[in-house]
Amino acid sequence: MNVKDSNGTALDNGDSVQVIKDLKVKGTSVTLKRGTVIKNIRLTSDEDEIECNADKVKGLVLKTCFLKKV
Repeated sequence: MNVKDSNGTALDNGDSVQVIKDLKVKGTSVTLKRGTVIKNIRLTSDEDEIECNADKVKGLVLKTCFLKKV
């Protein structure tokens, strides 16, 4: 499987990524601000999504088009 971020850089398990756009998290009042760094990502069976834990939200699934590798 070939998972890539918004710039086309390959992503692997355990990488750190940065959010490139403010994202509202469904089901909560939390907004992930642009520039937020998320560490230790996990790849899923879908090439367009990753799993991660942010500061205030655990068990997030994010689309790779809103992320860039740090």
